[in-house]
Amino acid sequence: MESAAVFAGLHPTPGHHNHLLGPSRTAIKLLPPSIDKINFSPLPLKLQKQSHFTSYIDNSAINSGNSFRVASPASDVASELADIDWDNLGFGFMPTDYMYSMKCSQGENFSKGELQRFGNIELSPSAGILNYGQGLFEGLKAYRKHDGNILLFRPEENATRLKMGAERMCMPSPSVEQFVEAVKATVLANERWIPPLGKGSLYIRPLLMGSGAVLGLAPAPEYTFLIYVSPVGNYFKEGLAPINLVVETEMHRATPGGTGGVKTIGNYAAVLKAQSAAKAKGYSDVLYLDCVQKKYLEEVSSCNVFIVKGNLIVTPAIKGTILPGITRKSIIDVAISQGFQVEERQVSMDELLDADEVFCTGTAVVVSPVGSITHQGRRVTYGNDGVGIVSQQLYSALTSLQMGLLEDKMGWIVELK
Repeated sequence: MESAAVFAGLHPTPGHHNHLLGPSRTAIKLLPPSIDKINFSPLPLKLQKQSHFTSYIDNSAINSGNSFRVASPASDVASELADIDWDNLGFGFMPTDYMYSMKCSQGENFSKGELQRFGNIELSPSAGILNYGQGLFEGLKAYRKHDGNILLFRPEENATRLKMGAERMCMPSPSVEQFVEAVKATVLANERWIPPLGKGSLYIRPLLMGSGAVLGLAPAPEYTFLIYVSPVGNYFKEGLAPINLVVETEMHRATPGGTGGVKTIGNYAAVLKAQSAAKAKGYSDVLYLDCVQKKYLEEVSSCNVFIVKGNLIVTPAIKGTILPGITRKSIIDVAISQGFQVEERQVSMDELLDADEVFCTGTAVVVSPVGSITHQGRRVTYGNDGVGIVSQQLYSALTSLQMGLLEDKMGWIVELK
């Protein structure tokens, strides 16, 4: 169990110092707030010029599994939920209280991060991220349990995927331990923004970017690892209801030898044109095919895809053009544990159109059943316009695990507080 005092209500007390207790149980000094009471209104100021409450974390000490907590004279202050309409959360950005930042130079290692008040950041116009797209992002969620404790789902998997992507993009990356501890710190600092059980989740967005100035085509000289969070509801407006996809036959999401298998920012800008055109015609999203033979499934704009035929569940194999989704990986394990046969291989359009069910997976959508696929003017429907039995079963199993409603026999959950 992780233990943490809420950041809300921390006040400097004369003659006392606030300290951050890292995993090594050593106290690291917290700089006092620049104001008598922390105001949680987001400050849209440049980071280098704003007044903020900052906690420094020496990541070189992150080597043990001990708990992370904040000790202060006001550590027993209870957290109050943010004053927002929790019943009508969509999947959109909402500014919160704190973000996490850590920097390092090319050829060096990340070593010290800090929590800062959420606000705008300052970048050189010649930053590698702006000029050459040298950047990666991750996505994961925090859930509030029925007893108030906070749950993270497999954060070490996101950390490992970020490291893999950083190697492909010629970037240094935080260690798995640094990544996980930074996520924990950011979530706890923004605890009041975690939706009540059943109302949504706190979406966590880590970013790794070339922030140093570079004019010629080369890796940036400096890198920034940043984490911000936002409370979210359903990704698709349909919620757990069938979505309607259209197969894209001209534009492609990724190519062999490219960057389709890592979570680099350019992969997502590339799908916007086809996705926008599809949504203008009333579709929910786009399903992409391989760019060589143009007949095998790859993935949806930001989701992996599965087909169901009887007791068999099939999903396209990871071969460099498809993102190795963490929800995808988890659904495969859950399905096998429930007695399904699962195959990872090429999936043809013919198999797709003959499937009993189709569903998508991803951090944002979790499991999203597909109600129809339109391919070259032909529309095929699934599940009698309802949620398929298998999709519902897997969705319920995974979300119950993520929200702490089922025993975690997989060892996937990290519990805070």
